[in-house]
Amino acid sequence: MAKTIIELKNADLTLGEAAASVHVLKGVSLAINSGESVGIVGPSGSGKSTLLMVMAGLERLDGGEIIIADTALHRLGEDAVADFRGRNIGIVFQSFHLIPNMTALENVAVPLELANVGNAFDIARKELIAVGLGERLTHYPGQLSGGEQQRVAIARALAPSPKLLIADEPTGNLDAETGRQITDLLFAEQRERGMTLVLVTHDAALAGRCERQVRVRSGEIVSDAERLSASTRQGAVSA
Repeated sequence: MAKTIIELKNADLTLGEAAASVHVLKGVSLAINSGESVGIVGPSGSGKSTLLMVMAGLERLDGGEIIIADTALHRLGEDAVADFRGRNIGIVFQSFHLIPNMTALENVAVPLELANVGNAFDIARKELIAVGLGERLTHYPGQLSGGEQQRVAIARALAPSPKLLIADEPTGNLDAETGRQITDLLFAEQRERGMTLVLVTHDAALAGRCERQVRVRSGEIVSDAERLSASTRQGAVSA
């Protein structure tokens, strides 16, 4: 039986204050299994990115529960959540968020050093080679293409060997071909490492690569569907 790695129970969150407040998540409940790939989709302002940030421990709930890898994040203080996130969750953003005055190698290694990992630069080198940047270790972000910068960001997210990889519009700033290459890389790494992958995207092709698609509208989950396998689709057509 598959083990649940993410569980949201009646997750509720309002952002802003007074007249400017927005009820972003409205009693959301969701369970995601270890090793699963899940695409969160929906219109702009639906709450999908906020839902992802709750899973990453970057937004705290007003009510309800968020449990990641048997750890109740809603019961932890900010420092404990940050420590848990550093050890268990890799995050890839649309805008890369690389440090401009650090090389690719340093961008990947520094978070490991801050977590007191002894062989940080060896791990960083290995991860950059794994994402196809073995010849770009000493290049700065400004010397790299958008696709290469996103590969650095992916290497940084993978370096701590997280149980969960979270990606917020990972191909949003890339052209179609580069976006396809980054998509292939994400799913290849997810399969090889047996990680759970949860991503938010407006890209139907990217979402279609996921085993499940969770559709969010107005702060609520309105559908949660597993992708049909090729054999299942063929059987349905034959019937």
